[in-house]
Amino acid sequence: MWELIQQNRTKSLVLFVLMGCCLVLLGYFIGAAYMPKNGGAAGITIALALWLVLSLISFFAGDSIVLSSSGAREITRDIHPQLFNIVEEMKIAGSLPAMPKIYVIDEAAPNAFATGRKPEKAAIAVTTGLLSRMNRDELQGVIAHETSHILNRDILFMTFAGVMLGGIVLISEVFLHGLWFSGGSSRRYRSGDSKDGGQAQVVIMIVAIVFAILAPILARLLYFAISRRREYLADASAVRLTRYPEGLASALEKISTSSEDMRRVSKATAPLYIVNPLKAKGMKMADWTSTHPPISERIRILRAISQGASLIAYQEAFGAVKGKGARVIPASGLKDTTPIPIRLASGAGAEPLKKPKRTDLGDLTRAINGFLFLTCLCGLKIKVPPDFKKASLPCPRCGRTVSVPVAELATVGAVLDTVTQSAAQPLSKYTRKGRGWESFACACGNTLQVSPTSESTSITCGKCGRETVIK
Repeated sequence: MWELIQQNRTKSLVLFVLMGCCLVLLGYFIGAAYMPKNGGAAGITIALALWLVLSLISFFAGDSIVLSSSGAREITRDIHPQLFNIVEEMKIAGSLPAMPKIYVIDEAAPNAFATGRKPEKAAIAVTTGLLSRMNRDELQGVIAHETSHILNRDILFMTFAGVMLGGIVLISEVFLHGLWFSGGSSRRYRSGDSKDGGQAQVVIMIVAIVFAILAPILARLLYFAISRRREYLADASAVRLTRYPEGLASALEKISTSSEDMRRVSKATAPLYIVNPLKAKGMKMADWTSTHPPISERIRILRAISQGASLIAYQEAFGAVKGKGARVIPASGLKDTTPIPIRLASGAGAEPLKKPKRTDLGDLTRAINGFLFLTCLCGLKIKVPPDFKKASLPCPRCGRTVSVPVAELATVGAVLDTVTQSAAQPLSKYTRKGRGWESFACACGNTLQVSPTSESTSITCGKCGRETVIK
């Protein structure tokens, strides 16, 4: 698939240049509209400077901006072990050079996206709604799709385009809102000397207004045209990684039929998600205004795959749905004729897959938001909010005093060498009180969380690096 990766790099460069031209033209017309003499040159200079700044921000901090604006929070393996295991599986299957960081977004709507600058520094974010609705095969299909975006080098393009598109939209809206609130002051049209000059300035102002309206639309259409093929290719690569097309098809079906709306999403970040979260209730977005191919079409292609999980099998299914002449897989991908058989569903012939419990999902949301989970001697699980400052609290059921954990672990390993002040950390232990969510404090005072599904025998503190044995 090196041909695909090279094509994506070329398209990203083309998008970089074309969006930059769009930004420069926007700067020129706005500058010329406000300043008759040398205003166009000043506008181009400002636009070029902004283009450079946005490019640097996109390259070095675009992923951080996207994750922060989406409300994503990084989690540890102990918060959701199954999610970590699936990401690790796809990382190995795709031969990624590094494990992507994992984030969870506190949103009821099921969805997910990948971001980052390169495969060595990538991140995958999923919503709590996705974790609550998907079984293991469906979750694996979604993660495989996002891993494919990382593998195919889509993430830099999507992150860059999102930030650049946001900049174009922002400049256009500031200019148009400025005209609205200023009431179109006539001094902007003043040329200084002649009637013809005044008329020319009016024409420039009209052109600036028209271009300020059209520039975001043109940038979006350009983004849409390039983004759609990437989604098909990510689906094809996901099938190859999981060898189970029904997992992704079922996941897309659940996501597309969800009635929940996402709260923290914008027009700039929406194209990153596996399914566009800005769809209107009860309405289908027009095909030409969507960054994603029609969901029903993607599902039909996935369910038409029957001759294996190879790229050739996906191309055959794609042609059967879209038409015999339609092509999506590059020529290099069709040269590999190695058969990849479709596997059985997880749990087939054994125990059925267990669905996540609503209580576990609620506790997952609380854990992401910094809640502590304490277990009283009477068995009641107490959920303590992050802003609780007292050292203890009474149990609502039995009235016992329950201590909030503050460095309460027993040391069972080596003690620090007081003479040499060695950096070695003492080994600590924590005995679980049940099989629910539990919180305890590391010896350094940092709070650690253990999830109900965690089978780990130890946990490493992210603050001091101390390892704690779990019993």
